[in-house]
Amino acid sequence: MTIKDIARESGYGVTTVSRVLNGQPKVSEKAREKIMDVVRRTDFHLNSNAKRLKQQSSTGIAVVVKGSKNMLFLSILERLQSLIAETGYAFIINYVDEGADEVTEARRICGELRPEGIIFLGGDHENFKRSFAGIGVPCVLLTSSARELGFPNLSSVTTDDAFAAECAIDHLVALGHRNIGILGGYVESSYPAARRYVGCVRAFERYSISADKSRVVAAKFSLNDGYAAMERLLDKRPDITAVFAMSDVTAIGAIRAIRDRGLRVPEDISVVGFDGIELGAYLTPKLTTVRQDGEAIAARSVRLLLDAIRGEGGSAHEVIPFRFFDGESATRLAEDA
Repeated sequence: MTIKDIARESGYGVTTVSRVLNGQPKVSEKAREKIMDVVRRTDFHLNSNAKRLKQQSSTGIAVVVKGSKNMLFLSILERLQSLIAETGYAFIINYVDEGADEVTEARRICGELRPEGIIFLGGDHENFKRSFAGIGVPCVLLTSSARELGFPNLSSVTTDDAFAAECAIDHLVALGHRNIGILGGYVESSYPAARRYVGCVRAFERYSISADKSRVVAAKFSLNDGYAAMERLLDKRPDITAVFAMSDVTAIGAIRAIRDRGLRVPEDISVVGFDGIELGAYLTPKLTTVRQDGEAIAARSVRLLLDAIRGEGGSAHEVIPFRFFDGESATRLAEDA
C-alpha cells in the first residue's frame, strides 16, 4: 500500500493524503477523517525516509507575473500576498517579461522549489498549449480564461473582457462619437487584448461603424507605449474624436500625447480606459474606465487554489463582474464636430 493507493481509495489527491499523514494543517476535517479511515483499514505505515523528503519540499505558493508595468497587476499582487500570508504558505514571486514564456518559468520553479500551487498573473494561451502539461501542481490563471485550454489542474478567474470593451464603445457612441480609435494590446499573444478587440468589433458592427485597421494601434500596457501609440493614431486618423484604450496605463499615456499635440481631453478627444487602477481617479480629468474588481479576482483565485491543493475541487473558471466608472475624460461630442 502506497500514498497513491490511499489517494485512489479515499478519492483525494496525493498532496492532501501527504498532508494528513504528516500532520500538516490546511486540510478539511472531512478529508482528514476519510483518509485516516483508509489508513486504519489498510494498516498503512508512513515510510520515515519518504517523510523526510516531503519535509524538505517547499510549502509555498508561487506567483508568476507576466510584465512589470501593469498597475492592475500590482494591486492584485499586493492582495494576493496578504491572502497567501494568512494561509501560512510561503509567498514565492517571479516576474517575466511580457514577451517571455511564463509556463517555462513555472516549470523551472516546480523543479527547483517544488511549490504546492501556482498562480499566473497574466498569460499567453500558446505558451500553455505548448508546455503546461508538464506541470502537475494545481494552478490558477488570472485575467485570462483557461476554460478552452481544458487542463484538469488549471482554473481561471477573469473579467468578461469582450462584454466590458463592448460597454466602453457603447458609452462613447451614446455620447455621439463614431470616429473612435482603439489603443490595444497585441491580440496575437494577449488573451485579454484579443477578447477586448472582439468586444470592440461587436459594438462597431451593431452601430454600422467600420472596423477598419486604420483606427487600431497596438501597444504594450504601459505609459510609454500608450503615448507612442496615441501619436501614431493621431498621425493616421486626425479625424478621431474618441479613443478606447485597452488598459488605464495606456490611456494615461495617450492623454499626455493628446495634450502635447495641443489638443484637450475631453473637449477635443474623449478617452476611455480599462482596469480601474487607483491612479485614474486622481488624474485631471478623472479617467472614465472599466473597473475590474481586483480584490475579488485575488480572493477567488486563492480560494480556488487552496481547494485544489486540498483535493476538494477540480478545475473551475469564474467570471468576476466589472463596473463602468463614468469619470471626466469622456464627454458628449460637440454639435459642430
